[in-house]
Amino acid sequence: MRARPGRVTIYDVAARAGVSISTVSLAVSAPHRVRPETRERIVAAATALGYRMTQGRRIGASRIAVAAPFTSYPSYLRRLSGMLRRARDVAVDIIPYDLDSAAAADEPLLDVLPARTDASGLIVMGVPLGGAARRASRAARIPVVYVDVVPAKGAVGGPVVLVDDRDGGEQIGRHLVELGHRTALFVHEPQRSPAYVSAGMLRIEGLQRHVSVVPTAVDGPAEIDQRVLQAARDAGATAVVANHDRFAAAVLELQRSRPESERLPVIGYDDGELAEGLGLTTVRQPFEESGRTALELALGLVAGTSGSRDTVRLAPTLVERASSLRGVTPGRR
Repeated sequence: MRARPGRVTIYDVAARAGVSISTVSLAVSAPHRVRPETRERIVAAATALGYRMTQGRRIGASRIAVAAPFTSYPSYLRRLSGMLRRARDVAVDIIPYDLDSAAAADEPLLDVLPARTDASGLIVMGVPLGGAARRASRAARIPVVYVDVVPAKGAVGGPVVLVDDRDGGEQIGRHLVELGHRTALFVHEPQRSPAYVSAGMLRIEGLQRHVSVVPTAVDGPAEIDQRVLQAARDAGATAVVANHDRFAAAVLELQRSRPESERLPVIGYDDGELAEGLGLTTVRQPFEESGRTALELALGLVAGTSGSRDTVRLAPTLVERASSLRGVTPGRR
């Protein structure tokens, strides 16, 4: 049944876009299942008609969409928790979208999210926006805040919140030099596309300012086996640095069967209960603070009280624990 005259409905959007009602619905609920050109047509139609999805929305609340590879990296859930804590004190509804990891994508660009034109703001974490998404967000006048993304110059359309990964790598490098190390194996996930600057690339860059780095890509923690330790021996590496704590935990587990004197020092990245429980030296990231900061920036843009295009750079902290001191260390301490 059609709604009363004067009210824009999903039927009007479907008619203007030249698609079925079910396709419009799918573009909202499962945008990855709709072809990019169809999504763009639906977004343009909804924006032109002023169509908004308002069912279930709190009266007076801003609606902020948050897109990130939540199920690929638990660290993004910690950033989201920072937003949720901040949201307790303000009128805001947060809509999470789970994305594929940018490292695992041949084209690591987010092109599907802004099909929901009811969002008053967008926070994108860990995955760059593609051209279609940028056009759609501009057409719908949706301000964008980036977190953990180094966008290309032409893609910057809002503030950026970053943890200084290059500095994190430098802190690890200085720690290794102090212990007498000169070469480290860096274990990371494969990055299929060179189209963006990843956190791991920045960490390697910082680490290389102090020690030689031998990058080794593995598909996931479950794929870490004796080949990783062999790669370290072949390269003359005397320590292992992991791109995140789950990789580091897998290396520690792999070394459990080896004599204590043969175990390489291991350093992770992120920090949390896992690292603390394992006695893992790691770099602590202010995840919750970065999420809270991003939400405050997004709300400021929505309210028109902030027009910042600046980069907010938060500082990581090296946390020394037993894992970097175990086994044979070639230097002092």
